Amino acid sequence: MAEINEEFVRALLTLNRLAAKRIMAEASGALTPLEIAEGMIVRALEWIGQGWQRGDVALSQVYMSGRICEELMDELLPPGAPDRKNQPPIAIATLEDYHLLGKRIVYSVLRAGGFDLKDYGRMTVDEAVRQTVEDRLQVLLISALMLPSALHVRNLVLRLKSACPGVKVVVGGAPFLFDSMLWREVGAHAMGRSASEAAGIIEKITGGAR
Repeated sequence: MAEINEEFVRALLTLNRLAAKRIMAEASGALTPLEIAEGMIVRALEWIGQGWQRGDVALSQVYMSGRICEELMDELLPPGAPDRKNQPPIAIATLEDYHLLGKRIVYSVLRAGGFDLKDYGRMTVDEAVRQTVEDRLQVLLISALMLPSALHVRNLVLRLKSACPGVKVVVGGAPFLFDSMLWREVGAHAMGRSASEAAGIIEKITGGAR
């Protein structure tokens, strides 16, 4: 399994979709779809995310690896497959921020990890509150690259306390890395330091439902 994972990671880092698909197909002879998803795809993305934190992997490689794995996961576990994670409604968005790459990476990594979630794109606080209520979300992920976007979270959390009190707001992005206490100051329920942490945070704050 370790050799398969190493080869799979190498295929992802070189953006070789065909090789990654072949390796997954070969593994399907001995492993169940869920074992491939959690034992190969998720672990590979976690390793790549850690490589980016060490400075060994480019952000573009993290992004494209997530996209490739997202495509593979949709073949392995279609959105309606019973092995998809049993989860509450989840969505991800940015607030008044045109920098969408971080959000897209987290979205792809979560999709590749078996999560179904909505991508709200760029929103105002009013739009985010309205959509959260409409979709009856239990978890809303907010990605921020710029400080003004991160500060909008405070208003969002306050609005959601009355409009949708059960929702948990999880934040991530550069401002929260620069100031390790900022997520608490804006009232978020959790903060992720990297895309690879998102799945674990969601499972923790939702009671580990799978």
